[in-house]
Amino acid sequence: MKNMQRGERLRPRRRLLPAWTSTLTWKATVFITLMCCGLAALLGCLVHGAMTRQTVGTAREKALTRLERTVEAYEAGARMPRGEGIDPPGLPPELRALAVGGKRGTAVGQHRGRPVMWAAGPAAQGTAIAVSVDFRASERTIAELDRAILGSSGLAIGGTLLIGAFVVTRITRRLHLTAQVARRISAGDLDARVDDSTRSKDEVAAVSRALDTMAASLQGKLEAEQRFTADVAHELRTPLTGLNAAAELLPPGRPAELVRDRVRAMRSLTEDLLEISRLETRSERVELDSHDLAELAAHAIRASGTDTALEVRGSRGRPRVDTDRRRLERILGNLVANAHRHGAPPVALTVDGRTLTVTDSGPGYPEYLLTTGPQRFRTEGIGKGHGLGLTIAAGQARTLGATLTFHNREAGGAEARVTLPGPAARGATAPPPRRDGPPAPGPSAPPAR
Repeated sequence: MKNMQRGERLRPRRRLLPAWTSTLTWKATVFITLMCCGLAALLGCLVHGAMTRQTVGTAREKALTRLERTVEAYEAGARMPRGEGIDPPGLPPELRALAVGGKRGTAVGQHRGRPVMWAAGPAAQGTAIAVSVDFRASERTIAELDRAILGSSGLAIGGTLLIGAFVVTRITRRLHLTAQVARRISAGDLDARVDDSTRSKDEVAAVSRALDTMAASLQGKLEAEQRFTADVAHELRTPLTGLNAAAELLPPGRPAELVRDRVRAMRSLTEDLLEISRLETRSERVELDSHDLAELAAHAIRASGTDTALEVRGSRGRPRVDTDRRRLERILGNLVANAHRHGAPPVALTVDGRTLTVTDSGPGYPEYLLTTGPQRFRTEGIGKGHGLGLTIAAGQARTLGATLTFHNREAGGAEARVTLPGPAARGATAPPPRRDGPPAPGPSAPPAR
């Protein structure tokens, strides 16, 4: 087995925003909000500008018309109304300067504390004649228009957000369903399907159909592989039985021992293949009973015939669990044998509550096993087994509803950890048997990583 080189661990990048901000719903909501706000601001500015120009223009025309009448009255020597005439108080200086320069103009200003529209024109001897028109109604019109724009924009943004959130939520719900089905398929439920093609014909339905097609194809290939493995193993049992009987009739000697050893190895391999086939088809039946976990671990060590240290931790005495004794001993036996075969002493089996840990001081597990788990007929050691031991251990752990994880220790060596489920979790994690299977075989040859 290749020795793994450990590099420096990269520190995880600190997230500036919460995790929920990376969801599609959040991104769509932010996008819709920004687009609605931008569109409302643009339309509001256009409407506000157009209405303001119209209102100011109307007031300007009214002021200029009144200025014409005032100029005529001034030239005729008639008395002008109050607030009108030559250089009235409150006339904006810039407008007076424009009128003194010989031009007419208008400007919004104040007269006696109220907003007015001023209109001024030139008069005699460097003076200006000016009039004012009440501008309060125009200002109220502009202010009411601005409030109407803000209110309608808020309602439009809120309505658009509700509709957009409803549409996006429907899409994300279908995507979550697709992801959930994909996880179920990855966990081994090959019968899981999305079946979204009858409700919609959009891109999400296309992804769902592609996932269902892939799952059906994968299920067919795996079932064909499982049938092939089971058929080969069953067909090999009969000739191997005869071969074993013939090997027992050979005269004593080194050739006879080699033949018997190879026959035993072939029988062990055949039984392992049958066991893997049953585990993959979920046809195993779990027989639960209360057991002393420390005593069960000690029995597994004695059955392995290896020099393995046993350590029981915890201050609550010897733990008892409801489990299938034969299956758990099968898991522990494979892990212990694997540690002795591919690791280095000392090898220890630790019992801590519902967790059992097998450790060694060897070079550790290979990278593929840590990332993808055990694989059949794949091993880093040349001539050291068939790579079935850890595969069987993982399958038996899945049948028990237990969690089997593999790690490489910081101090060196490999660590396999089995965590048994509690009474409440067992019913949810243990897969239900679909049919009765044949009794599992006895201990096989030591497994390989």
